[in-house]
Amino acid sequence: MAIYEHIREFAGMPVIEWASPEDSHAPANVLYRLGLSYEEADAGKTWTEKFDAFLASADGSKVAGLVIGPWDPDFGGHDSSLVADALIAARDRLSNLRALFLGDIIVEESEISWIQQSNLTPLLHAYPALEHFCVRGGDGLRLPDLEHARLRTFVAQSGGLNPLTVHQILKAKLPKLEHLELWLGTPNYGGDATVDDLKPLLDGDLFPELYYLGLRDSEIADDIAIALANAPVLRRITELDLSMGALSDAGAEALLASPLIHNLERLDLHYHFCSEDVMDRLRRLDMEVDVSDPQEEESYGGQTWRYVAVSE
Repeated sequence: MAIYEHIREFAGMPVIEWASPEDSHAPANVLYRLGLSYEEADAGKTWTEKFDAFLASADGSKVAGLVIGPWDPDFGGHDSSLVADALIAARDRLSNLRALFLGDIIVEESEISWIQQSNLTPLLHAYPALEHFCVRGGDGLRLPDLEHARLRTFVAQSGGLNPLTVHQILKAKLPKLEHLELWLGTPNYGGDATVDDLKPLLDGDLFPELYYLGLRDSEIADDIAIALANAPVLRRITELDLSMGALSDAGAEALLASPLIHNLERLDLHYHFCSEDVMDRLRRLDMEVDVSDPQEEESYGGQTWRYVAVSE
């Protein structure tokens, strides 16, 4: 799973670690990963100093993308505005930036719920050529009044995505968006968005170029699947991803009974709580179906519990 090891590829391009100016001579169409290690922080170095060194040594006009790792290894007081401000100031030097991953931070470095994000709309507006964007961490994440003419991929990974943030994303003007992926999480970590919050998306009127919809890592995966079964958005998309959530037979049965589900080419439900019988029926659908990694419910205190893949 992505949160356990650093990404090696993003937006179809390989990712290499940038540690010193010698690393600035990589071939074209690679993404540089810039993160501050514990050792660098202990030595008094800051992320912005490392970024400045990168800018001084690299030909910014040839940088296709960046992957941002930890900017504050202790995560004790610096939200992502520190990174956003530095990137905004460098926009003229990184004029061809097409891909940006903000928060390639794994569990050994920080729990996902500890990552402090910020208002990232100004950052996205600063890079009009950007096509692929991913952000990890939902705490503090805000995207008000977002407009972007070229963004094709938008991914928000979190253990709990705030309903306000969900509303802001769904109100964004993204005419070229093809891939929308939201890790909705659980209420324990702020992810208390409901199906009603998602209704504008399910109604199928948003994002005219959308073909992939991921509503992942959701505690209400059953409710989402039931709502999706007759949702107009299924007439438009070709890939549906409800993986990593608390999906059970109830949600899967709704999908199996849906006449619209056959418009899909791919259905990803991996990490789920479905029975063997239901998994077999899902596999027989006329599309590519992933029902790997089945989970077992836990029972205690007279209650049954199903846990999403990523929360804390």
